[in-house]
Amino acid sequence: MSTTTSRLQSMTAGELTRRVLNKVPLFILDVRNGSDAADWQIEGESVELLNIPYFDLLEGVDAALEQLPEDRDVLVVCAKEGSSKFVAEQLGEAGRSRVYYLEGGMKAWSEHLEPVLIGQLQDGGSLYQFVRIGKGCLSYMVISDGEAAVIDAVRMTDVFKNFAAEQGAAIKHALDTHLHADHISGGRKLAEQSGGTYWLPPKDAGEVTFDYAKLEEGNIITVGNTKIEIQPVYSPGHTIGSTSFIIDKRYLLTGDILFIESIGRPDLAGKAEDWVGDLYTTLYNRYKELSDDLTVLPAHFGNVTELGSGGAVSARLGDLYKNNPGLQITVETDFRRMVSDHLPQYPNSYQEIRQTNMGKINPDEEQQREMEIGPNRCAVHDK
Repeated sequence: MSTTTSRLQSMTAGELTRRVLNKVPLFILDVRNGSDAADWQIEGESVELLNIPYFDLLEGVDAALEQLPEDRDVLVVCAKEGSSKFVAEQLGEAGRSRVYYLEGGMKAWSEHLEPVLIGQLQDGGSLYQFVRIGKGCLSYMVISDGEAAVIDAVRMTDVFKNFAAEQGAAIKHALDTHLHADHISGGRKLAEQSGGTYWLPPKDAGEVTFDYAKLEEGNIITVGNTKIEIQPVYSPGHTIGSTSFIIDKRYLLTGDILFIESIGRPDLAGKAEDWVGDLYTTLYNRYKELSDDLTVLPAHFGNVTELGSGGAVSARLGDLYKNNPGLQITVETDFRRMVSDHLPQYPNSYQEIRQTNMGKINPDEEQQREMEIGPNRCAVHDK
């Protein structure tokens, strides 16, 4: 951790992520306004949080001091950094030594990606999950014999390029399981930067303004000379084009159709009544045809309880059919009612994000950051 004065200490989003994943006790003082803090927070099994708006601390930090523990590190967070830096400095001047501010604020927290090794594939290949812990997004990279394929890339493409380079691999493919509505895809940009191919389900691409390769069932994509297979499985429901992937006959990447503790919502394109039937068919028929021993790897998580060993988000398909609440309602009419009754509020700026992913609008970098602020809310049960 860096220290800017003898009392003012900072913590990066990466350092915070590792604390959360390793369940290191941490007390967070969130100085954003109450509605922003309630809408989207830093969560963790060993994290305790207190919200006191910055404007309530301008005249002094006594109100915070009496509520802060002295036996744990305290991290002050705000939207961009400035307010938390001021409050952390005041706490330090009041005699508190275990106080830090979050570098880059919640914006940095939203953009951090943590690579997690999921498993070794045949002939030395490997599969990595990139956990965007502050947003709940999950991306993937298949690496084999000097080649890489990235699935559901987020817009921070440098992370994928740098990681592939460190592994001695060139990115040959970028694939999206569907047209995303909660975050801006980096797939097309990554393919252009790397000279690779961008793949998108054609049923989701009716309004896109750019060229793409059609991602369709039966069109197997291979990575490296060992030809690790990425097998598309058409699985509509979250969108009409939603496509899952079976990788190395062991892993099922479900996109936003199936999560660890919930299922995908069918309403982000205004087609809930049309698509909920597709969602039911995918979950209760199409996936039922697959092996129970496949490891499910979703495109999102909604709660920190879904983070497993080392931060990985995964589960055995057969176990999900026993435990996932969205997979326990076998009567379609009951399923339709359950979905409609449990839809959370929409993701922030989801219409603009869809337009961006279609290539219809081109917001600048700062606008993209603002559009993505907040949780993903892609699951039926997420509140």
